[in-house]
Amino acid sequence: MHATLEPQLLLRSTPRRARGGSVMSKVSGHRPLTIGELSERSGVSPSALHFYERNGLISAERTPGNQRRYARETLRRVAFIKTSQRVGLPLKDIREALESLPNSRTPTKRDWTRLSLRWRQELDERIAALQHLRNDLDGCIGCGCLSLKSCTLQNPSDELGASGAGAQRWNAPI
Repeated sequence: MHATLEPQLLLRSTPRRARGGSVMSKVSGHRPLTIGELSERSGVSPSALHFYERNGLISAERTPGNQRRYARETLRRVAFIKTSQRVGLPLKDIREALESLPNSRTPTKRDWTRLSLRWRQELDERIAALQHLRNDLDGCIGCGCLSLKSCTLQNPSDELGASGAGAQRWNAPI
C-alpha cells in the first residue's frame, strides 16, 4: 500500500468587499489576493512568495500603484510547491513540472498524480540511500581515520583516501 501525499491547504475566510476590480477578479469572480493575504492563507512568508515569483513558480499582476495581486488559484500552486518540497523535490524539478502544465494552469489532482508517478523512482532511490546510511551509522564511513576496529577491515590501507576528502561511504546524494 502506497501512501500518497496530496497538496493540502487549509484556507481561512477573509470576508472583505472587493474594491475596484482587476482582470483576475472579473475572470474568477473573486477579488485577487494581496501578498499579505496570500501569505496568511498559505502559511508561506512574503519573502518566500517573492522568491517563488522571482523563480517563475508563481506570478502576480501589478496594480497601478505597483502592488502585487495574486489570483486565488495561486493558493493551490503554493500548496503544490510546499508539498513537493516536503517530499524532497528541488525547486528546479517543481518549476519544470509547473511549466509542463498547459497554459501554466494551476495543478489539478490528476496533474499531481501524473507528476508524482514521475518522481516516485527518484524518491525510492533517496529512501534507499537514507536506509543505507541509517544501517551503517555505526560502521566505517570511509573518512580515512582507521581508528575504529571496523575501519581497518572495511577500508584497509585507507584505499578510500584516493577517492577524495571526507566521508567517502556517505557521499550518495539524498
